[in-house]
Amino acid sequence: MARSFWQLTVREGFSSAHALRNYQGKCENMHGHNYLAELVVEGDTLTEDTELVADFTVLKKILREELQKLDHCVLNETPPFDKINPSSENIARYLWKCIEPRLKEFPVRLYSVSISEKSAQTATYREIKD
Repeated sequence: MARSFWQLTVREGFSSAHALRNYQGKCENMHGHNYLAELVVEGDTLTEDTELVADFTVLKKILREELQKLDHCVLNETPPFDKINPSSENIARYLWKCIEPRLKEFPVRLYSVSISEKSAQTATYREIKD
């Protein structure tokens, strides 16, 4: 028997500077990016009144609020990236850890968080619950 569900995706940009520690190449120098963050949630039920999995406006608000902490800053000087490398992989995981608890009140599961530095490269973080 097939199980059906929906995935919702919201995207938001932010700008920050970083330098990758322990990296051999140009990215070890301070430089900036216009990042794109992508949040994907999934759910298998629709609300009775509006027949939505979740409101895009609410999802965008949650993502924006978390990105405000990273926007127009030097990531290497911003916790937790003052201790861990401010790589796209770590930014995606950080956002997951910030956003997942905020979704508990909604009938959705966080599916993935992705960070793109450029349109040609993206790091995606997921956690699979057993």
